[in-house]
Amino acid sequence: MPKINCAIYTRKSTEHGLDMEFNSLQNQEEACKAYILSQAFNGWEYYKTYSDGGISGGTMERPGLKTLLDDIRACKVQVVVVYKVDRLSRSIIDFHKMMQEFDKYSCNFVSITQSFDTSNSMGKLTLNMLLSFAQFEREVSAERVRDKIAASKAKGLWMGELRRWGMTLKTSNLSLIRKKPKS
Repeated sequence: MPKINCAIYTRKSTEHGLDMEFNSLQNQEEACKAYILSQAFNGWEYYKTYSDGGISGGTMERPGLKTLLDDIRACKVQVVVVYKVDRLSRSIIDFHKMMQEFDKYSCNFVSITQSFDTSNSMGKLTLNMLLSFAQFEREVSAERVRDKIAASKAKGLWMGELRRWGMTLKTSNLSLIRKKPKS
C-alpha cells in the first residue's frame, strides 16, 4: 500500500491563550494526529503540522498556510487534515481557490469534526454551504465590532485612536477631558 503523507493545518484567530501550557492549536493538532493514526490501515502517515496563531481565516496572508500550499505544489502532501473547515478558511472565494489548487495536485481535504469527502459532488456542496455560513459569521462579527466602535465614539468614549492633549469633547450633557495615559 502506498504511503499517504498527511499534513495538519491549525489556526487560531487571536493570540489570546496561545501562551497557555495547552492551547487551542495544540488541541487541534492532537485531535488531527489521532485521526490520522486511525486511518493508518489506508496508508495514512503524519507528515507535518502547519500552524498560524493569531491570524484571521479571512485572509490568505498566513505564513503556515503559504508553506502548506508550497508543499502541496511540491507533491509532499496528499491529504490536508483540519479540526474544522473554518480553520483553513472563512472566505468562500479563498476556500474555492484552495480546493482548486488541492485538486490540481491530487491533494484531498479532511475535516475531522465534520464529515466531508471532497471526491464527490455532495461533499463539495455540503462544504460550500458550511463555508457560506462561516463567511457570514465573520462578516456579522465585523459589523458588530464596527457598530460598537461607532456607537462608543458617538458617546464620546475613547476607542483606541491617538489622544489629543487638552481636547475637550462634549456629547449631550457630558464633557470628557482626555488625559495623558499612565506609562
